[in-house]
Amino acid sequence: MRIATWNVNSLKQRLPRVLPWLDERQPDVVCLQETKLADDAFAELLGDELANRGYAVAAHGEATWNGVAILSRAGLEDVVAGVAGAPGFPHPEARAVSATCDGIRVISVYVPNGRVPDSEHYQYKLAWLASLREMVAAGPQPVIVCGDMNIAPTDADVFDPDAYIGQTHVTPPERAALAELEAIGLHDVVRDRWPNERVFTYWDYRAGMFHQDLGMRIDLVLASGAVADRVRAAWVDRKARKGSGPSDHAPVIVDLDEAPDGDIGPVVPPPSAPVIKRKSAKLPQSP
Repeated sequence: MRIATWNVNSLKQRLPRVLPWLDERQPDVVCLQETKLADDAFAELLGDELANRGYAVAAHGEATWNGVAILSRAGLEDVVAGVAGAPGFPHPEARAVSATCDGIRVISVYVPNGRVPDSEHYQYKLAWLASLREMVAAGPQPVIVCGDMNIAPTDADVFDPDAYIGQTHVTPPERAALAELEAIGLHDVVRDRWPNERVFTYWDYRAGMFHQDLGMRIDLVLASGAVADRVRAAWVDRKARKGSGPSDHAPVIVDLDEAPDGDIGPVVPPPSAPVIKRKSAKLPQSP
């Protein structure tokens, strides 16, 4: 079974990219984030196209912001929108949807950004992650939590740790919250499979960040042990970030039981211009 996660940063804008990608990669289960579509708009835009490709859909969206979905050709049962007990800001947001696909509980999440350390948005992010952890810990198993976590797990998951000083996504409380989620028995399957590789999933649109490979790894697939043991390939489809009109995120693809494209490495195709030296580049928003 091929499982993928992708922050599409507006499904309506990304439609010319998403449908050909589905046809090329043939994923069995796809977790989408930042769809930015209410549920009825999602169905109107994509319902027929997805049905023709054999996908059942669980969407939890809102107009303009947020929005998550699960597309599945491997069954779609016991759909639940949201995270029980999760805080709103100030109202609950469309940031999680879960369903059982071929015996695996799949949870598609779009974790709050946090914006500025110690802000109200930041505290909301930490509280939301705590609620997610409680929900996942309560079961059922086996489970996969995947999506845009808006957290780089370690310094190895950003192009230059010095560039992120004072920024969200890398602060100790955020990383601790992610580690607490993993501590209930989840495995970061991409990093487990490629422990020493340079792997990113997000590159800012500005300042040529993608072409210089100045990115972050914030889109994760976290799997319980029974699922992690089935992983035969785990990789980032960097090709989907190339060309015209891409999302600023690339899909992450995990193959269970068999690897139809082979164990092809963490990133496809390879980074164009990796930067190794620290303090050699800045974030676009830096002064």
